[in-house]
Amino acid sequence: MLLSLAFIFLCGMLFGGIFEKLRLPPLLGMLFAGILLGPYVFDWLDPMLLSISADLRQIALIIILTRAGLNLNVSDLKKVGRPAVLMCFLPASFEIAGMLLLAPKLLGVSLLDAAILGTVIAAVSPAVVVPKMLKLMDEGYGVKQGIPQLIMAGASVDDVFVIVLFTSFTGLASGSAFSPFDFVRVPTSIFLGMAVGVLCGLLLSQLFRKIHLRDSLKVLLLLSLSFLYVTLEDAIPGAIGFSGLLAVMSTGVMLQRGRSAVADRLSAKYSKLWVAAELLLFVLVGATVDIQYALASGLAAVALLFGVMGFRMLGVFVCLLGTKLQMRERLFCMLAYMPKATVQAAIGSIPLSMGLSCGNIVLTVAVLAILITAPLGAFAIDHTYRKLLSRDTHESPV
Repeated sequence: MLLSLAFIFLCGMLFGGIFEKLRLPPLLGMLFAGILLGPYVFDWLDPMLLSISADLRQIALIIILTRAGLNLNVSDLKKVGRPAVLMCFLPASFEIAGMLLLAPKLLGVSLLDAAILGTVIAAVSPAVVVPKMLKLMDEGYGVKQGIPQLIMAGASVDDVFVIVLFTSFTGLASGSAFSPFDFVRVPTSIFLGMAVGVLCGLLLSQLFRKIHLRDSLKVLLLLSLSFLYVTLEDAIPGAIGFSGLLAVMSTGVMLQRGRSAVADRLSAKYSKLWVAAELLLFVLVGATVDIQYALASGLAAVALLFGVMGFRMLGVFVCLLGTKLQMRERLFCMLAYMPKATVQAAIGSIPLSMGLSCGNIVLTVAVLAILITAPLGAFAIDHTYRKLLSRDTHESPV
């Protein structure tokens, strides 16, 4: 396993650096390294490491979402308001609707299979989006307009909405009884995740005010609490849901509000952790990609992906109606809400493992979504934000 970790870090850094020199997103190089190292090409990664790949990717997500929370200011979130709420579910809903319209014609699947495929594809990737938005905040682009905050907040809840729908549709396809109460998990996951995160963030603010701890110990405390959140998410049964990742981000937000100086120092610590976590995350995501599926899928699946991306962009545009954002800023939001990676890697193979008839095509399109939208979205963000956004010089809330 140690040799596999060495391969991941060395090859991830090597290919990430090469792609950066070529003016391409380093993320694309890390994905490429994972594809080469993974079981479908050279098979140089220890099966034991691959068996805990999902947990390692989860840890990486926890690190970047904690850092996002520590950098989000509550007053900025209040300024964003209604569009942030709509971004949590409307673009995904538009994309699923697009899948229902296009997939039966392009791929010849049933409406239920198209619904399953739509829920797999519709989740935006916080692991791609959040680091990019943090970079924008560091450089001062669009912050007072609330653009990075809007996109980060929406991306953190979008996955909760989509995964609950995915669970409901796959249960229906496998013959399980379907109940409208399944959808109760969406609001309860969001509400309980935020409530627990806010409460723990307030308690930690008081703890750090009264008891002196080294920042390294505070990071360990935050990480441990985050692991408990994610464990609790899996432990809660029935219609009552709980979003562990949303709790992670909410805790960071409340720490920023209650102890901003501490939050800034912890964010710097987490940014150092992210150097290693990013390599682990994207190389392991790449290792899940079966390149043969992607090559055999044909142009229909590629056309489908670009078609539903158009629906997603339309959904983002609708979310921003009535705001003070300029057209170029809205265009940036539409491009920035494109990338997909982690959720597709996590759930893309589930329909196949369940023996569903749509399993192969779902996995194929999920693989293509990672290969196309993750680098394309990262490239679009990196090469447009300086042109479409301006450094903030005055208050211009959404």
